[in-house]
Amino acid sequence: MARREAGDELATLTARVRACRICVEAPLGRPLPHEPRPVLVPSPTARILIASQAPGTRVHLSGVPFTDASGDRLRSWLGVSSAEFYDPSRFAIVPMGFCFPGQDAKGGDLPPRRECAPAWRGQLMERMPQLDLILTIGLYAQKWHMGSLRQGSLTDTVKGWRGIWEAQSPVKVLPLPHPSWRNTGWLKRNTWFETELLPFLQAEIRRRLE
Repeated sequence: MARREAGDELATLTARVRACRICVEAPLGRPLPHEPRPVLVPSPTARILIASQAPGTRVHLSGVPFTDASGDRLRSWLGVSSAEFYDPSRFAIVPMGFCFPGQDAKGGDLPPRRECAPAWRGQLMERMPQLDLILTIGLYAQKWHMGSLRQGSLTDTVKGWRGIWEAQSPVKVLPLPHPSWRNTGWLKRNTWFETELLPFLQAEIRRRLE
């Protein structure tokens, strides 16, 4: 398939996703408690996919992924500027849940909606065959993209990143924790993440961008 035709197919599918109302009109469980606003940035040319979790409150308002403190931390982890991060020719950003799922009784974000991935993710991935690095942020993305390579807990999976990297070909997958401020304690307890994984990640990112 020619690149232009593939790009047109992806653009058509993306428009359908952005108009999706399945979580309101045919929900699995309780319907979404607010108007849907799917947030995603697929790409027919980017080599890197950020497979994130779901939009938060600020992203729901802005309609742009990672326009919050988590985004600042993630860009720092990747070693990229905002201009690079938001360049769809360089990064595709496709969360597991496209809409802000709402909050639980304690004020934390609910898990990604269960309708999104079964309805759309396979179709989106099929139309981005050029991807060769997938960054799986959090448990839900790791379950989808890593399968049997997951190693028990999220900490175990991220800690086993070297073996996971070596086992993947030609598309490479790296597991990451969520860059939320709620994980600051995790980062302090797992200093190897910043001293070992991040330098490797940043080198792989830069190699693909340049």
